Amino acid sequence: MSHCSSRALTLLSSVFGACGLLLVGIAVSTDYWLYMEEGTVLPQNQTTEVKMALHAGLWRVCFSAGREKGRCVASEYFLEPEINLVTENTENILKTVRTATPFPMVSLFLVFTAFVISNIGHIRPQRTILAFVSGIFFILSGLSLVVGLVLYISSINDEVMNRPSSSEQYFHYRYGWSFAFAASSFLLKEGAGVMSVYLFTKRYAEEEMYRPHPAFYRPRLSDCSDYSGQFLQPEAWRRGRSPSDISSDVSIQMTQNYPPAIKYPDHLHISTSPC
Repeated sequence: MSHCSSRALTLLSSVFGACGLLLVGIAVSTDYWLYMEEGTVLPQNQTTEVKMALHAGLWRVCFSAGREKGRCVASEYFLEPEINLVTENTENILKTVRTATPFPMVSLFLVFTAFVISNIGHIRPQRTILAFVSGIFFILSGLSLVVGLVLYISSINDEVMNRPSSSEQYFHYRYGWSFAFAASSFLLKEGAGVMSVYLFTKRYAEEEMYRPHPAFYRPRLSDCSDYSGQFLQPEAWRRGRSPSDISSDVSIQMTQNYPPAIKYPDHLHISTSPC
């Protein structure tokens, strides 16, 4: 049962780690973190006219409506004068969200490192410490990503709250599927990290269970046999005892157990063995 649970933890941690790595990689490389739309409200029939719509990622902004429709620009160029955004607040949103960009990148690097270490640990399970190290990297990767997500959300909320309200203009924004992929990746990476650490504790407990106790190597104190501790001491397995060693041990036991002053008659044959 324990072996099956260890195999299940190994499989689940690998699947969770691979899915977390895949999702955060897709999220970082795509341009659908945020959708924004601006327009005016027509007073005649209370309909709306879209003047600008875009979807933005960490590296690029693509316009889907307005004067810049069909154009995609890199994030470091979207504040150029020729790009006509509707309001200054929209420009500020696109500018402030860039502060969150380093954290998903660090998270991607950490989860990749954790995934590699985790696979090495699964291939060589005797290296128990690798499961623990990969679990720590998975957890750190998730924490780095969640810090980036919090900064991303707070930057947008601050600019939206400072936006002047007007009955003639409207502004809508929503988070895209790239943002959802990043949030899902956080849950997967934290799950992989917890399972990797738990797998380390199980493997370590199994090693301690099957490791011989130090008392196993203590020789038995017996006067009846010179080989009483031989099979309990690893040194005795590697080298044998010579006849001279055995005879010297017998002579030592005789001198310790019998006083030299005692004389025995010659006609009595008394065994000098202590047994």
